[in-house]
Amino acid sequence: MGDPGLVALPVGFERFHRRDFINYQLNRAHALGFADRRELFDAAAQVRAMEDCVPVFKTWSSRAAAEGRFRQATGHARIAEFFTPPRSEQKTDRYRRYLQLFDTAFAGAGIVRHEVPYAGAALPAYALPAAGSPPGGTVLLHGGFDSVIEEFFPVCQRVAAAGFDVVAFEGPGQGGARTLHGLTSDHDWEKPVAAVLDHFELDRAALVGISMGGYWALRAAGREPRLHRVVAWPPVYDWLHRVPPVLRAPVRTMARHRGFMSRSVRTRARVSPTLRAVVEQVLYILDSDDPADVPEWFLGMNAGHLDSGRVRQDVLLMCGEHDAFQPPALARAQARALTGARSVTTRMFTRAEQADQHCQMGNLELACQVLTTWLSSAGVSVDDSGPWPTASP
Repeated sequence: MGDPGLVALPVGFERFHRRDFINYQLNRAHALGFADRRELFDAAAQVRAMEDCVPVFKTWSSRAAAEGRFRQATGHARIAEFFTPPRSEQKTDRYRRYLQLFDTAFAGAGIVRHEVPYAGAALPAYALPAAGSPPGGTVLLHGGFDSVIEEFFPVCQRVAAAGFDVVAFEGPGQGGARTLHGLTSDHDWEKPVAAVLDHFELDRAALVGISMGGYWALRAAGREPRLHRVVAWPPVYDWLHRVPPVLRAPVRTMARHRGFMSRSVRTRARVSPTLRAVVEQVLYILDSDDPADVPEWFLGMNAGHLDSGRVRQDVLLMCGEHDAFQPPALARAQARALTGARSVTTRMFTRAEQADQHCQMGNLELACQVLTTWLSSAGVSVDDSGPWPTASP
């Protein structure tokens, strides 16, 4: 069934495909150790447009599974699932197939799956025990905009290997929370975090939010006293800080004209496959049919809603100097706003380190080393709140 152990992650951000959006998703699978470099180049050569990704990577996944290479089968299945339109009839089946392959690939890895009760439904989660005993504390970890929590398993493995119990979970709008349980997106991330802490009977934990999850993690930290360390990998702070200050007020004004915004988003999405994918994802996680909800959702992630002054924990901000999605300007603004934090550490990853891209795809070994070193040196204490439940009720 393949080796579920700690496999070295590759170094280097590759040019698998000429289209940046497709190329990043292939690098995502490669950097996380779910797809081999040579296979990705060969598969990418068969992809002319975004629509080709589904049949191409379904085929590569089936081939790897037939050969007993379930880690690679998992990675290819995730790419196929990712590029399946969210409201496609095949979306749920491909997601379930991905989970099946993942569980086969990592059957011996010590994962315990949970369903965390939430809003009349459930948040998918899995627990991974620390490599050492006693553990150095508990680390909660979640993803961002379009992630599924299983893809970050190599990160969780490294946190566990550093001596921490890990709880990886999906919040409303993410992964199985949306696809299987119908939970729609909510920027008030303290609510799912509280549900996870309650379920695992935790009085003290660190929180790591990856990609857009960096915003939600800091939002939760400002409102959840059981969190004592928080990592934004990387921060968002406020999406309007991606544009010059003089344009921010006009953008807010424009966004209030919903009829205009709906027509504008719809028109632009027709001519841009990347924008279309983003629009479809936002509408799916909101369960909406109105394109005007897309800019409103993004603008809902702002400095006022975050209220960074409420964050009192030790904070680590991780970012890449050439991050195309959450650029360094957002990290700098976030660092300045954390006026009440116990400490703020900012780590900018560089091209020389091959870690300058979004979420450090290209050198995740280095990023995980920085993360675990900070968690250890920040003095995460032993959790004394009692044993974890062994399975979901």
